[in-house]
Amino acid sequence: MAGFAIDLDQRLLPDELTIPVVPLALLLDVTGHNPLVGGSLLGALLVAAIVPIGLYLLSIPFGAGAFGIGDVKLLVGVGLMTGLTRTVAGLLAGLLAAGLVLAALLATRRIGRRTYVPFGPFLIFGALWSIFVNG
Repeated sequence: MAGFAIDLDQRLLPDELTIPVVPLALLLDVTGHNPLVGGSLLGALLVAAIVPIGLYLLSIPFGAGAFGIGDVKLLVGVGLMTGLTRTVAGLLAGLLAAGLVLAALLATRRIGRRTYVPFGPFLIFGALWSIFVNG
């Protein structure tokens, strides 16, 4: 939840919050102690690599900062912690939430088309949703 607030306030996801998740999640996955992955280490590794890189590459045409490196690091940890199915479900939930919130903010003229909106809070929401709803 700290990442949610920090990204909203400061427009960054600090390394102190995103990086420690990666080795911890990897350790839990490799030793079979991560109940969210369900034994699919390969799926967790694939989603932790493909999703962040794919989203980052897709964001390049939208300019610098459209999808930050903090978001990439967050998604690597989320992929390793939640596995293939939950990561995809969480990403879809986060994208849907972002679309709804941004549409409402645009419709009410609270933001413009070029306003910076941090994506990390939506990714965090999606990850939590996928854990608790798909748990």
